[in-house]
Amino acid sequence: MLVGKELLDKARSLSNRPEDEIAKGCGYVGPSGRVLRKSFYKALVEAKGYKLRSSTGRPGGRSSRGRQAEFRTCVHGNGNLLIGHAYTRKLGLEPGQEFRIELKRDSKAISLIPLEGEKD
Repeated sequence: MLVGKELLDKARSLSNRPEDEIAKGCGYVGPSGRVLRKSFYKALVEAKGYKLRSSTGRPGGRSSRGRQAEFRTCVHGNGNLLIGHAYTRKLGLEPGQEFRIELKRDSKAISLIPLEGEKD
């Protein structure tokens, strides 16, 4: 991945191409082939002379905790709504636990009610 003056020069030379191609041309591609846009844009800003600090206060925006939960999700094309491991871990939920789903149509809220100890 290019940084500094080399990054600016290469990005400038590719400026007539789509952003993803510029990022790829500068080496901002992950092992799976995915374009690392955030890293690319951050490197561009830093190459321009701005020093960025993350919300963690660590230079370079790196967090020792890895990817953080955003408390956002969306309904997938197949209609599923994924909550994700970060949230179930925060609540201390374990694999195999069962819940009754309560819907509040007026507010579009969903509640999970643990089934343990509940009688049908």
